Amino acid sequence: MPRRMGQVDESKGHAILEAARQALAERGMGASIEDIARRAMVSKQTVYNRFGSKAELVRVLIERRVDQITAHLDSPGAGASPEEALASYARVVLESIATPSSIAILRIHIQSAAEMPDLARTFFESGTRTSRARLAAFLDSETRAGRLQIDDCALAAEFFAGMVIGSHQTGRLLGVDSDLRAPIIDRISREAASRFVRAYGP
Repeated sequence: MPRRMGQVDESKGHAILEAARQALAERGMGASIEDIARRAMVSKQTVYNRFGSKAELVRVLIERRVDQITAHLDSPGAGASPEEALASYARVVLESIATPSSIAILRIHIQSAAEMPDLARTFFESGTRTSRARLAAFLDSETRAGRLQIDDCALAAEFFAGMVIGSHQTGRLLGVDSDLRAPIIDRISREAASRFVRAYGP
């Protein structure tokens, strides 16, 4: 059965984003639109028509990743407790840190921040700041529902993120071995969520 035009366009969009993710992880901001187009098997003009610029590609990639990380907060599931939702959020954050391509892209943005401050700001605003804001909104919702008792949800979100990330992200950025095997990720996620909920329980 032939695909409708919208399905074709969506498929091309996914191919371009995946190609951009691979190219940026390998070559940093030096990755060209031509290279991205070649990997996605589309024309350079198609990339520009869909995303406009390399900066916009980066922004969309970051937003998609934040959506994945915060999915358990936006839709925690029927009957899910705050602790379960927070543990799931923590697990995805740590899995992202453990993923070589994700760390490679983060490292590249840090290295290029001085030369491309606007792109660095886009990376921070669309990534870290948006993720923290969604976490804070979840904590506020749980507080209003009476399942948590938090006066400053933005600050509490920073506390929880710090508990989860710890020194692991820095270690991965520096290329220093950081043990983030699946059992370790699960232990950190559960422990951080448990301690946080005990500290902020009603």
